[in-house]
Amino acid sequence: MGAQDDTTAITERSDAARNRARLLGAAGRLVAEHGAERVTMEAIAKEAGVGKATLFRRFGDRGGLLLALFAEAEADFQEVCRSGPPPLGPGAPAKDRLTAFGCAIIERIAGETDLSTALARQLPRERRYVSETADIYHRHVSTLLCEAGADGDCDMLAHALLTFLNIDAVDHLRHDRNVDAARLQATWADLVRRVVPHGTDPEPHSASAL
Repeated sequence: MGAQDDTTAITERSDAARNRARLLGAAGRLVAEHGAERVTMEAIAKEAGVGKATLFRRFGDRGGLLLALFAEAEADFQEVCRSGPPPLGPGAPAKDRLTAFGCAIIERIAGETDLSTALARQLPRERRYVSETADIYHRHVSTLLCEAGADGDCDMLAHALLTFLNIDAVDHLRHDRNVDAARLQATWADLVRRVVPHGTDPEPHSASAL
């Protein structure tokens, strides 16, 4: 009886994983084709070939689904930061990696085709900023600040720096203040230089901060 229960549990987990992958795949296709703001839960369930109840049971609501899709879309960028080529990935001084990280984020937000950016704009703020992805990027920036020899509370400095990179701030500066991406990237590099004016990171670190 125990073995049968175990088999049933494994089958249920496998079915749940397949449904999750199917739903996220369907959502990704529809968002890419129509834009995140035009995609409904009903359309996603239909595209995935599952009942609407299954979709809500798995993700709770539209915000929960978009957050899961956002996390998947961010996975590739996080992998580049974790193990890709320098300066974004390991092998460069922490100060250079920090500069590259912010410039890459700004470039993605300023782009017109970045899936993560489109999804982030649809997420409620409380989910966007209090999420696993936000925690990962805070940890990354905080760790790089410490490695680069920043003078101060690296945890709070990371929060301050990431405020400049949040999508609302970048969109406001670009669209309401007519600040182009190149100027934003130059300002980010200047912020890093001011927070880490000299740096104490003579040897590039091979370990990832993520």
